[in-house]
Amino acid sequence: MAGRMLTLRRMLASTGAHSAAAQQCVSPHLAQRYSTAAKQQENPKKTTFGPLSDQDRIFTNLYGRHDWSLKGALRRGDWYKTKEILLKGTDWILNEVKVSGLRGRGGAGFPTGMKWGFMNKPSDGRPKYLVVNADEGEPGTCKDREIMRHDPHKLVEGCLVAGRAMGAHAAYIYIRGEFYNESSNTQVRVLQRVLQYTGQSSTTSPPIHRSVLQRVLQYTGQFYNESSNIHVSSTTSPPIHRSDYLLRLVGVLSSPVSSTNEHTHTLTVCPVHQVAINEAYAAGLIGKNACGSGYDFDVFVMRGAGAYICGEETALIESLEGKQGKPRLKPPFPADIGVFGCPTTVANVETVAVAPAICRRGGAWFASFGRERNTGTKLFNISGHVNTPCTVEEEMSIPLRELIERHAGGVRGGWDNLLGVIPGGSSTPIIPRSVCDDVMMDFDDLVRAESALGTAAVIVMDKSTDVIRAIARLVEFYKHESCGQCTPCREGVDWMDKMMWRFVRGDAANSEIDMIWELSKQIEGHTICALGDGAAWPVQGLVRHFRPVMESRISEYHKKNPAREADIEMI
Repeated sequence: MAGRMLTLRRMLASTGAHSAAAQQCVSPHLAQRYSTAAKQQENPKKTTFGPLSDQDRIFTNLYGRHDWSLKGALRRGDWYKTKEILLKGTDWILNEVKVSGLRGRGGAGFPTGMKWGFMNKPSDGRPKYLVVNADEGEPGTCKDREIMRHDPHKLVEGCLVAGRAMGAHAAYIYIRGEFYNESSNTQVRVLQRVLQYTGQSSTTSPPIHRSVLQRVLQYTGQFYNESSNIHVSSTTSPPIHRSDYLLRLVGVLSSPVSSTNEHTHTLTVCPVHQVAINEAYAAGLIGKNACGSGYDFDVFVMRGAGAYICGEETALIESLEGKQGKPRLKPPFPADIGVFGCPTTVANVETVAVAPAICRRGGAWFASFGRERNTGTKLFNISGHVNTPCTVEEEMSIPLRELIERHAGGVRGGWDNLLGVIPGGSSTPIIPRSVCDDVMMDFDDLVRAESALGTAAVIVMDKSTDVIRAIARLVEFYKHESCGQCTPCREGVDWMDKMMWRFVRGDAANSEIDMIWELSKQIEGHTICALGDGAAWPVQGLVRHFRPVMESRISEYHKKNPAREADIEMI
């Protein structure tokens, strides 16, 4: 063995001193191994991640500081040489996406190139569809909303590129019902909006009295609290009373509004997402002969009705078809039988929106960010007990602590005041500060930490948080949003909700902590969709890391009240 090692050293030494002669003596296999080792030394494995430089950001108008229309998008590089990308064909686009290592940004993290490739089967005559899941209902998550608000052309162009990759000629963007301004640019009269809420109908549109408008705003303003690009103008009188509510509510109006002194106020709209589609059609970027490539592609916007369950891809498809939004049994998968019984791929907004940048800059460029199997840039939402909540694009695998301190101003009261973090939206298990110290924000490292990246919606909780109550509130949300189709979810989440609120009071027994853990395990993995898992995981994270807090709450309760074994009727 020692002799062979010595011979190898001599061969390598001679290769360095007399490369031409020595390489003739070295076997091709050994030479290849040596060459590979040299390349690895030239490009050492990356060990630090973030911060992302400005020139590497894909979403350059995330905060709406620039023009979101086609003119502004062209200045920022959108639609640049899109025709060339389309003409390179399906295989080239798919290969670049696969090389990039892009994984789904909606939560599951499935390899995007592989998923899109499922659509490239021999055609049986049925049309193929791309469905963009913009039903962003996960509590704590608002990344897709920012794309649709401020960078809508990235999504429209992404639909075209992704559709070309899978041979689809139409895309449906399914937008959450509450995201009114993000989806619509239709100008309607105030009366029509009033009639929509009252269920009445009318063929006329007389002016609306100021007091009527105020009542409508009081009734509906809470549902549409996103900002709108509307300005209020008046001929002689000041702006409409409580017009701020109107700015937040109606979104797309153009109507005469009467007041007691008969002054007329006109609401003029600066529309949002549908306008981007209309602009793209008008410029020939989509539609017939999209971008002059000879490829026909249409984009449609569909609005949901606010059901969280419709974020699941098959429930979304059911809703898109006009049915109740309830998940389907799989198989068959959407790639075989999707929208209208045709092959369909359902993809997240962010996943689709980054496709053009990957094709322009190259899959290898995208893969240079983050760790292996966790590549690219990612939009992170940081909310909760931080000094400056924000949405930010960063490199995958950035340490959680650096992400919070660099972009969100740190934890309120300092890092030592941190209690725990929900790292990927409300359905991912909470992790305590001891784990947060060194965990990286990517799929694999968070799985190692017994949580998940999910949608990368970071919810920070400081030590003032009643963590039991926080998790109970999440379970209550999932109970409310369950479609009721699966018994483990329908009944199990209801029982978890009842038990969690008793844990909030402390009116329970220590043995029930094990009981709710077992209950969550009976729900997890036993339902058609992942909503049951999303309800079970927060409870599991609570029990795993904060069991002493639960036991302390129970102990305190029984000190104040006669000790008894809690009565629970189990079926």
